[in-house]
Amino acid sequence: MMKIGLIDVDGHNFPNLALMKISAFHKVHGDVVEWVNYFEHYDKVYMSKVFTFSPDVLTCIQSDEIIKGGTGYSATIKLPSLSYEKIQPDYSLYPNFKYALGFLTRGCIRNCPWCIVPQKEGKIRPDNYIEEITGFHPKRPIILLDNNVLASDFGLNEIEKIIKLGCRVDFNQGLDARLVTDEIAKLLSKVKWIRYIRFAYDTKQQFRPLFHAIGLLNKYGIKNENIFVYCLLNELEDSYNRINEVKRAGMNPYAQPYRDFTRNQIIPQWQIDMRDWCNRKVFLKTCDFKDYSPRKGFKCSEYFIK
Repeated sequence: MMKIGLIDVDGHNFPNLALMKISAFHKVHGDVVEWVNYFEHYDKVYMSKVFTFSPDVLTCIQSDEIIKGGTGYSATIKLPSLSYEKIQPDYSLYPNFKYALGFLTRGCIRNCPWCIVPQKEGKIRPDNYIEEITGFHPKRPIILLDNNVLASDFGLNEIEKIIKLGCRVDFNQGLDARLVTDEIAKLLSKVKWIRYIRFAYDTKQQFRPLFHAIGLLNKYGIKNENIFVYCLLNELEDSYNRINEVKRAGMNPYAQPYRDFTRNQIIPQWQIDMRDWCNRKVFLKTCDFKDYSPRKGFKCSEYFIK
């Protein structure tokens, strides 16, 4: 029997699926698993870091072996064995998390320059059946982490199964509006969504496919207030315009500063201010970004002065 320690470097705001599976694997084999106590010694410690910009743990770790993984460390590091991948996650690590969690598919057909998925996961492929994700918790609502499920025939078949099973789901990484046909819109309208259908609007070139997809969903009864749109922040005026287009349509924009996966990146202040304005709905609903004053004596209209 080994004593296993876990470190979720990014914090506990959202469950770390890899650590949950590692924990389940070791518990099945009779090992003791716990969050690391820095005053204790472990046979093995697993550290997982999702984001490159998260500060690493600098505290001394007492362990015979330390294994680091996750995109925050390297896009090429995988779980040590396939036996980890197919095991049911250990939800007891995050007792306040009330959802099932997993991937139907891995990979993506796109190659967006700001996205690490093609490098990390490659082309799209099946990963799990919905029954494998729900496991022992068939009544739990499900958060699915797929990056482009609509690009996969397997993924579409699993969505049909989700509808038949009556599962409540959220594809929290967003769906690809460019792939929404009339048939797919009809299919999505039958899903029991936890709250939102999510899309991305990262460049102005996505305007037509996004709003075409929204029109098809409206046709089948999906209201704009139930649509959530990720907006990548890159150029100031373009980002401002995209957020306002989503806002005017009655949808829910969510601003994300551009990340280039380097550890020394400095996020421009205008992106931080636009993110805070957009994602705090009280500001989004009551003022325009140009009238937003994040600091005493400063109004964001100054960003637009050339």
